[in-house]
Amino acid sequence: MQELHRITSMQDIPKNQPIYFPQEPSNSIFFLKKGRVKLTRTSSDGKEMILALVNMGEVFGEMAFFDEGERNEFATALDDCLVCAINKNEFKEFVDRNPELNLRITKLIGLKLKKYSERIEELVFKDAEQRLVSFLLRLADENGKQIGDEIFVKPFLKHQDIAELTATSRQTVNSILTDLREKKVINFDRKKLIINNREKLTSLLT
Repeated sequence: MQELHRITSMQDIPKNQPIYFPQEPSNSIFFLKKGRVKLTRTSSDGKEMILALVNMGEVFGEMAFFDEGERNEFATALDDCLVCAINKNEFKEFVDRNPELNLRITKLIGLKLKKYSERIEELVFKDAEQRLVSFLLRLADENGKQIGDEIFVKPFLKHQDIAELTATSRQTVNSILTDLREKKVINFDRKKLIINNREKLTSLLT
């Protein structure tokens, strides 16, 4: 840990500020110590698509480890973030001296690829409501806190961000969330999501 600390640098990134851009040299790997980060791509007509959300304790920009020449996505702070950056060459040397870490990195990449594969399957085989329900359940699993029979997720996301993550429109997201709230399956506001009945929410996937 002392060696790892020596080769890292910490940086505070204010909310909505970029961390890196496409076509930038891919020189560093990042660990998110606080906040959330979104990874996005932009189409030729300017439409933004969110590829993934990075939560506290996760790694991003890790393709630099595999000699990716330059970035191919935007990384932007969703909240005030604390980011730990490690030069990829120094990190490779560190990993070479710690074979167990090399295995963990490989597993990490495999899990991320699995998540991307699951998202592609959702886009192909599920309708808008099912995609949104799947997203809410993942959000609960990754960021939720169980209090009694309810699951609290703080903070919640903007409807536009949810729309981009689930390949739907903002209006569709608003309509489905409102319907679920009226059925008392969930509750939400700008700051939080509450899943009142996980079993009922899960049943919507079948």
